Amino acid sequence: MRDQAYSRRRFLAGSAAVGAAGALWDAGAMAAQTAGVKRDDLRDLIIKEVKVYVTDLQGVRRLNTTETGELLCVVTNNGIEGNYTIGDRNRTEGWLAWAKAHLLGKNVIDLLPTIASTSGMKGPPPRGNGANRGTFGSGTEGGPGTYPAFGGPAIQGSGLMPRGGGNWPNWYTAAADVILWDILGKYVNRPIYQILNGGVAGKDKMLAYASSQHLPFIEDYVPDVLNAKQQGYKSYKIHPGRGQHKNGPAIPSYRGHMEMIREIRKAVGDDFILSHDPVQAYTRAEALEVGRLLDELGYIFYEDPIRTTDKEGLIWLASKLDIPLHVGEFIFSIADFAEYIKDDALHGVRLIADNVGGISGSMRIGLLADAHGLECVPHNWGNVFDLAVHFHLELALPNVYWFEMPFPAEYTDRSYFKDKIRPDKEGYVHAPTAPGLGYPIDHDALDKVTLRIDR
Repeated sequence: MRDQAYSRRRFLAGSAAVGAAGALWDAGAMAAQTAGVKRDDLRDLIIKEVKVYVTDLQGVRRLNTTETGELLCVVTNNGIEGNYTIGDRNRTEGWLAWAKAHLLGKNVIDLLPTIASTSGMKGPPPRGNGANRGTFGSGTEGGPGTYPAFGGPAIQGSGLMPRGGGNWPNWYTAAADVILWDILGKYVNRPIYQILNGGVAGKDKMLAYASSQHLPFIEDYVPDVLNAKQQGYKSYKIHPGRGQHKNGPAIPSYRGHMEMIREIRKAVGDDFILSHDPVQAYTRAEALEVGRLLDELGYIFYEDPIRTTDKEGLIWLASKLDIPLHVGEFIFSIADFAEYIKDDALHGVRLIADNVGGISGSMRIGLLADAHGLECVPHNWGNVFDLAVHFHLELALPNVYWFEMPFPAEYTDRSYFKDKIRPDKEGYVHAPTAPGLGYPIDHDALDKVTLRIDR
């Protein structure tokens, strides 16, 4: 197992810059400091309206099949509008009714410290009873009493309540957290990453890697990676498909994946940076065999080789391989991240903001990883807002080094955004300069694809 270098000094420095009372949770203090004003000057950020634009996704390539085309909108008394798309990870029906009950009449800086707590609960939460739509195990994915990350029965957890109250994970509050940060950034006229206090300054671009689709056949991958390389990408991550040839008898999927791993390395040469993400597809034995090949061919990380719930298997696999294991997309509590880190079940902390409390929860997990000398690897997958949320985390945290760019990049586009996210000729994605999430909405274009507005 690898020795873990602790960087407690950096962790403390990251949260101490706003003073003893201005810890990471105090978004108002951080925003005020960034803009050079007093915290009380932000007191007019009272929420007066919530609504949802339901847009037409006909002809749109959806990277997340659950995407519904719903664009959330929260408006303050002083006319600032925050937005986020919903349904990109989980359907979360009824967000508007929830928002009316929980957001209207409240101040943004009062909501942000507690709305997305992720602490105090280890393991999957108790079975839902259907009353809290949008919470884990409540029937929002796969029917009542399911564990949506793995598609099976809900697993009884400890029943401990998060310190912020409520059930967790809760995709309602995660979406609201992102929107509130968007409003706060717009109010102080700063991109969100410039407000976030992650202990790093001056980072204004990230090197992108092309993150492949799950392509149909083994033969599809070499043309895909060569296309990415020609476009200027310096790295490519394999999302393997079924691992079969276009013609010929069926073979074990992992064997087919090993063929493409070899062929891709041969096609791009030894200096091109490669990684592999089978999305929990392998048994322990298969994962070990594939991992040894990745070690041999110089791949830089191995993401989610086996089911995340098999922590003992991850510990065992990590002890057998040199390649770093990146794990965390299917971990939902900061307490569980701590356990996986402590037990050497991962070497890179992967996270999805929607699953861990939006921007607030993600920053806590990113700094937890940094305190243990580990890389943090936010998950960029979906439309422009999906990428934007994780991009701000990547820019703010000191232990993030890559921007995951879904490939082809045009799959992330939506007609109502004024900007498209693309790497430059050197392979870098540059930080947004507009305030808030940084990718303004073209309301004329939005009107053209809006089917209705729910209020």
